[in-house]
Amino acid sequence: MKRVFAVLLLLSLLFSGCAAPETDAAPKFGAEHLIIHYMDVDQADGMLLIAGETTVLIDAGNLGTSGEVVKYLRRFGVEELDLVVTTHPHLDHMGGISDAMNAFPTKEVWCSHATYESAAFQYLVRAADRQGLTIQHPEPGTVYAADGLIIKVLGPVQDADQYNDLNDTSLVLMVQFGEKKFLFTGDMEKYAENQLLAAGTDLKADVLKVGHHGSYSSTSQGFLDKVDPDYGVVSCGRNNEYGHPHDAPMNRLKKAEVELYRTDLMGDVILVTDGQTIAFFLSTSDMEIDGYDKAA
Repeated sequence: MKRVFAVLLLLSLLFSGCAAPETDAAPKFGAEHLIIHYMDVDQADGMLLIAGETTVLIDAGNLGTSGEVVKYLRRFGVEELDLVVTTHPHLDHMGGISDAMNAFPTKEVWCSHATYESAAFQYLVRAADRQGLTIQHPEPGTVYAADGLIIKVLGPVQDADQYNDLNDTSLVLMVQFGEKKFLFTGDMEKYAENQLLAAGTDLKADVLKVGHHGSYSSTSQGFLDKVDPDYGVVSCGRNNEYGHPHDAPMNRLKKAEVELYRTDLMGDVILVTDGQTIAFFLSTSDMEIDGYDKAA
């Protein structure tokens, strides 16, 4: 438990007096919490989940930011990784995974693909081999559970080699802690979203990690209606070459009254929940962001 208290103490020191948008009544920090770090990894995805003594890494940014990811994990007391998930083999999700695994003992690795022709994928294979791990390719319905944290695989509903677009092969994860649910979609686009809808998958979540960095290719209206989130987090780089996030999905989210957090504007976004309430903390609370109340 010492690591958990260290993390919570660091959070309180980092964000005492920091501005944060109003959410549910903020929980009192303790060991019985889930902390989700939506790391600012520029135009990429990287999420760290800590619950009790359990640490989960979902994607880890590009190769160029891998050193920063390792520093971030150490800063928050990570000593080992219980589960590492790379949602799909694109470099902006998989690039930093191997360095993270080389830096920390790892117990289990998930990936949507058994093979993929890229240097980053080969780095992942070597990192797993060094620790005697077999990369697992979980099917829908697969569940990981530890310290009150439940992670259920929802998609992709087909084998990865049956998709035309690599984004649609993204592992889709529903994370549950107590009464609260958090949906992670990687870069899943509308085709795979529609497959989940057709399958009748329960998509309701309190927080949505907005798909594909807020691209127009994702977060279709039908999908958003089924998720019906209170909060959304967009992970993208400031002034990125793709223009993420795009107006269409942002307008849909706004119309649905989803409270949005963006790493390009806010830096690292940290969520804390006791399973009943949710609170967000921002690493750049001194920034002037329209529409957010940042009371001291």
